Amino acid sequence: MSSDLASERFETSFAIDGRRVGGGAPAYVIAEAGANHNRDLGIAKELIEVAAATGADAVKFQTYTGALYSSKTPQFTYLKDERSPKELLDAIALPREWQPELAEHARGLGIAFFSTPFDHEAVESLAAVGVPAMKIASFEIVDLPLIEAAASVGVPMILSTGMATYGEIDDALRAVRSTGNCQVALLRCASLYPAPAEIMNLRSMATLREAFGVPVGLSDHTEGIAVPTGAVALGAELIEKHFTLDRSMTGPDHAFAIEPDELKALVTAIRDVEAALGTGRLEGPSEAEAVEMYPLARSSVVAATDIPAGTTITRNMITVKRPGYGVMPKHIDVIVGRLARVDIEADEVITWDKI
Repeated sequence: MSSDLASERFETSFAIDGRRVGGGAPAYVIAEAGANHNRDLGIAKELIEVAAATGADAVKFQTYTGALYSSKTPQFTYLKDERSPKELLDAIALPREWQPELAEHARGLGIAFFSTPFDHEAVESLAAVGVPAMKIASFEIVDLPLIEAAASVGVPMILSTGMATYGEIDDALRAVRSTGNCQVALLRCASLYPAPAEIMNLRSMATLREAFGVPVGLSDHTEGIAVPTGAVALGAELIEKHFTLDRSMTGPDHAFAIEPDELKALVTAIRDVEAALGTGRLEGPSEAEAVEMYPLARSSVVAATDIPAGTTITRNMITVKRPGYGVMPKHIDVIVGRLARVDIEADEVITWDKI
């Protein structure tokens, strides 16, 4: 069932920095740098350069501080880090004073730059930079005031929906719509790092599209590129994927991220899948197939022996071989009993004008 807030109120297609998202446009690829800059401005810039070189549409960072967590929050066991979540985030947070320089660096390379805000000050700093979109992380989908603040900037919104229920997604979309913003996309996501393929539920992208009437895609934390490539085959209009310069680097997000050559392979695979999807119509050979494969590699009726003109053709005089520009094999019994109009040599392709 569609949400009563959906298709008539939100746009089914919109542009991010001039690049169309949804509405049949190629999948919008977001190279997620996250915290993989390791608080090194040179690494952050290199990540932008890699994203641009691989053909991604956008490069995205994350803007937070350790204040996102209470100091009393227990440790996450998967991180295998002795620091509290608050201490860890403070140690890996993107310095906000870098954002204008990183945005300018991205603009110079022709790639969109934006970041995920985790607090209201982050929204303000990103708005000041002039980001062309706002991305809300899965864990923040229940922070409706933050969503409203981000949506109020007036740029397209991208909401990850990891662990979210239908009602929570509906609430988040209502928060966006309350600001007058009608440009939003939803990303299917599994909130594990890495995420096993068996919990990805890619078919839920179609459910999101049907329920809410907005562009949909995938924020992917699986290892490798198979799952996001498959998502595009299932209709994903946006793909977000963590990447790093080197998985062996120290930090919480490097180990499950893909490296530059894999990011390039992912973008190539996505574009190949899109090209392969086609129209769905069965129209016979393509122009390329019709050049050689259609006439030469199919089969037709061929003389099994010399057949002099005037001979009544019997079944043992003919066989089926390639090429395929003669009488189709399905008509072989029609030829039996007819007269050869001309001399037909053994192994000669039989066409209708010869009988």
